[in-house]
Amino acid sequence: MLYGTNSMADAPGLVLHNVHRSFQQGAAKLHVLRGLNLNVARGEVVALVGPSGAGKSTLLHIAGLLEKPDEGQVKIDGADCGSLSDDRRTELRRTHLGFVYQFHHLLPEFSALENIVVPQMIAGKSKAEASARGLELLGRLGLKDRAEHRPGQLSGGEQQRVAIARALANRPTLLLADEPTGNLDPDTADGVFAELVTLARDQGLAALIATHNPALAARMDCTVRMDHGVLVQV
Repeated sequence: MLYGTNSMADAPGLVLHNVHRSFQQGAAKLHVLRGLNLNVARGEVVALVGPSGAGKSTLLHIAGLLEKPDEGQVKIDGADCGSLSDDRRTELRRTHLGFVYQFHHLLPEFSALENIVVPQMIAGKSKAEASARGLELLGRLGLKDRAEHRPGQLSGGEQQRVAIARALANRPTLLLADEPTGNLDPDTADGVFAELVTLARDQGLAALIATHNPALAARMDCTVRMDHGVLVQV
């Protein structure tokens, strides 16, 4: 099993143990994950690398409770997720997980602040509490003066920073990101990535970030590479 180097390794935000996942393609079975193991401690930022088609997205989907492994164990903040009902998995995604994608997926009819407020209200927070949290995060990301702007009025980098704020709004245990700066120019990507990692570490959450950018991977606590369905620490 792979363990990170962070001092909080005794309190993992994510544990994957002996995870298998395959897909049927016609008469053939494609084995994507083959007994994969990973621990990500709270406060640790781990880079996930590997070629396209290696299974990184499948791994993130399983870690994010969006699909189930064929066999193996998935634990988030100590909770064994294998036997949970669909409703309980949905609740865990809402309260313990934050997602950042390559494309921001903001709601175009809502302001930057409203995009951060809505998921908090769905999780049960009052509008006042959610707004205060949203403004705090926008301030940390240098966007407080853009709070009332809609996504179409924001640059690509600004939109992705709003997406990061939305992912962190409910104070998740685990942050999962899939090429979060892939659509940005190098200078903007560098700034957005730095903000993402700083916030993740400050909040003490476990973060698993898929990237094709070796320079970004080198700035994380450790790097794991997908290799024939298992993970190898780089």
